[in-house]
Amino acid sequence: MKIVVAYSGGLDTSVILRWLKDKYKCEIIAFCADIGQEEELAGLDKKAKATGASKYYALDLVEEFARDFIFPMIQASAIYENQYYLGTSIARPLIAKAQVEIARKEKADTVAHGATGKGNDQCRFELTYAALAPELKIIAPWRLPEYQSQFKGRTEMLAYCAKNGIKVEASAKKPYSMDRNLLHISFESGILEDPWAEPPADMFKLSVSPENAPDKPEYVELEFESGNCVAVNGKRLSPANVMRTLNKLGGKHGIGRVDLVENRFVGMKSRGVYETPGGTILHFAHRQIETLTMDREVMHLRDGLIPRYAELVYYGFWFSPEREALQALVTESQKNVTGTVRLKLYKGNIITAGRKSPLSLYNPFIATMEADKGAYNQTDATGFIRLNALRLRTRAAVLKKAKKK
Repeated sequence: MKIVVAYSGGLDTSVILRWLKDKYKCEIIAFCADIGQEEELAGLDKKAKATGASKYYALDLVEEFARDFIFPMIQASAIYENQYYLGTSIARPLIAKAQVEIARKEKADTVAHGATGKGNDQCRFELTYAALAPELKIIAPWRLPEYQSQFKGRTEMLAYCAKNGIKVEASAKKPYSMDRNLLHISFESGILEDPWAEPPADMFKLSVSPENAPDKPEYVELEFESGNCVAVNGKRLSPANVMRTLNKLGGKHGIGRVDLVENRFVGMKSRGVYETPGGTILHFAHRQIETLTMDREVMHLRDGLIPRYAELVYYGFWFSPEREALQALVTESQKNVTGTVRLKLYKGNIITAGRKSPLSLYNPFIATMEADKGAYNQTDATGFIRLNALRLRTRAAVLKKAKKK
């Protein structure tokens, strides 16, 4: 047996790496994905090997994350339950995909992850494994009775680390858990498990509070080509650098904080707090350029599919035929979503200040309330309304007749 472990160097994955080594007496390969955490990865190589790994891989997946995962999701305008920008959800299939690639490179027969049996991440990891490498065996320690009996909580895990000389930056009284990537930071558990309790002010990392944001608004222009943002304030940027630039702007102005109670795939409700400054700006701007360039029926068709698309991402079905089919429709819908959006950022608010496009479907000569020089014949609306009202008049007559009986 040879196991590739999704490894972050934190308490959970450090314990899991050593526990797997001791239990299975096999070769363990540690894999760490850089998806924009901006956390110090230096030293994890030595730490992983000291903990029991024979090899350590650290892959820079930031640009791939933005280009192939975040941007296609933005094109779909996908937001789960109208609030969650899917920052953690969209990252897991990429991590699992890279983990599978390393397993094949190393000729490993097993992959392992540190997701718990209560959360969504176990589904996201394992559904990706199933889609891309169904031949691999999967170990999820948190679902194994012997692991659960040994580690009932953080106290036992910290004691295990101390006993085995594993260095971790953690304490038994950590007030919440945090997960970070290029799109967002998520906070959950601990003191946040009470949905009535307001998050502590010093918890947030990416953004200032709206009340502490600058008193002067700031304008920003986003340029889109075929539904993707390609430039900010006239400077062309890669997808990852678009996200980095917007994260700084959004964080500066207190944009992108969300506190919600969401429905997990496994059936329970959970409370999560999120910071998504750049993603919130990008979603908003993308919608604005769509309003100018997208055909009505195409927009309404795509919009009707957003809840389903968002569910697929949230549940872990990124590499599913139905998500790929929806993405093909989304890609087709974005062909003419090209132009520039000007936004005003002010104390947690995003305000539209203008939009323009060489492919704009907005025609001022038709839409004007002034004389339109014959571009639109208002009397045509009489027949249009009469035909659309036919079924309503027919129903009303039937109901009226029925009441008389």
